[in-house]
Amino acid sequence: MTDHRRIVRGSPGYPAALDYIADPPAQLWVRGVLGEEPSVAVVGTRRATRYGMNLAREMGMALARAGWTVVSGLARGIDGAAHRGCVEGGGRGVAVLGCGVDIWYPREHRQLGETLLAGGGAVISEYPPGTHPEPWRFPARNRIISGLSAVVVVVEAAAKGGALITARLAAEQGREVFAVPGDVDRKTSVGTNLLIRDGALPVFGAADLVEAASLVLGPPAATLAGGSSSEIDLDLPRNGASVEEVIEANGGDPVAVLRRLGRLEAQGHLRIEADEVFRA
Repeated sequence: MTDHRRIVRGSPGYPAALDYIADPPAQLWVRGVLGEEPSVAVVGTRRATRYGMNLAREMGMALARAGWTVVSGLARGIDGAAHRGCVEGGGRGVAVLGCGVDIWYPREHRQLGETLLAGGGAVISEYPPGTHPEPWRFPARNRIISGLSAVVVVVEAAAKGGALITARLAAEQGREVFAVPGDVDRKTSVGTNLLIRDGALPVFGAADLVEAASLVLGPPAATLAGGSSSEIDLDLPRNGASVEEVIEANGGDPVAVLRRLGRLEAQGHLRIEADEVFRA
């Protein structure tokens, strides 16, 4: 396999986001294209439930359609499901491997990885070609997954594991950490529930993830191109109203309404002054 290239830190093409993390990789081997679009990492347990797999796929698809790059580890379970959704959404995906870029691991994800490449994405590693996957390599590569991403969302995770390592690294790197809540007695929800207890933002589905990520990344490219989206419509009085009145007029869910208000304000559709909301 000769379709890879080596990028040394400090040279053109090295991801700028990695320059600002602790212990940035000295070099990367890259197959495909590392774009400059905002990135969201979707990670989780290899032993995912069907519910988690479906949700990760939906999230990957929604992020792709929003115009954001989906970063993950191409592992079994949540990672692979998120990248499948990214492919189905016609987006760009970046897979960070714990082995050389000339080795597909797991082997059954070779076609998925090649599809990511065909769709304009990338497969990268800090390990030279020919490096075989070893368990100790994967926690180290997780700092690259989080480092490339402005947002890291954990879909399912046990009390210990690689996804929680990625979330911890993301927090240390100043990235936003989101997590999907789950049943308190489900093993694959213990980790995500602990993350939420410790300050991660809960997200309740693909649409909620896109809306929350918009506050970090700005409006999705699809929204910018189309001018507006039904997701951002709010019932706003013509002559202004208090934030509490807007929340009450739009279903009474303060978290959802405040997110949408922040997104609309960032887009210039309204302004908020002294707790009063006005149309722009």
